[in-house]
Amino acid sequence: MNNIKLSLAGIMVLFAVWALAGAYEDMIHAIKIDDEKTVAELLKRGVDVDSVSPEGESLLMLAVKEGKPSMVKALLAARPKVNARNAYGETALMLAALRGQAEFVRLLLDRGAAVNHPGWTPLMYSAANNRIDIARVLIGRGAEVNATADNGTTALMMAAREGHVAMVLLLLEHGADVNHKTQFGYSALEVARDRGMREVADILIKAGAEQ
Repeated sequence: MNNIKLSLAGIMVLFAVWALAGAYEDMIHAIKIDDEKTVAELLKRGVDVDSVSPEGESLLMLAVKEGKPSMVKALLAARPKVNARNAYGETALMLAALRGQAEFVRLLLDRGAAVNHPGWTPLMYSAANNRIDIARVLIGRGAEVNATADNGTTALMMAAREGHVAMVLLLLEHGADVNHKTQFGYSALEVARDRGMREVADILIKAGAEQ
């Protein structure tokens, strides 16, 4: 009799797991089609707001990548782990900065998203893609202009590499170290020259870059 009870309990657990797995797939679909009502219902039914894909992508990250303001707001209201990282070490804020989604950046920061952390940062992402408005918001919220990635790369180097003149000027204005070098010994000036970014190189030299 006890064995039968244990078997029934096991079956019930399996059914619960299958139900949640199906609900997760429903949640993904709801986010993609901007179905706020279904998202709210699924959260009430027990779908974990911090559920992640095999790549470590959270529901919040998916909403950011899909560009769905109502979905981002709905998920933030459920108090997710805003600083969770995917398999590439990216946070939802980094993804929003990369895409130039100013509204999402502000929403995430207001909910406690970290503007600074080890490794690549939101400011580096905005610098690489010349998202001036995002960079201004991040710096205004305390982003460390001279933060370095694991290999020593800075936001200034990212901007210099791509020839983003306005971004380079913005970062210099806020104290970017023009002579910092990566672990391989490259400075922002050397990066700019290697990429043929003459205008950026001239700006860096005027700012005191060592030649």
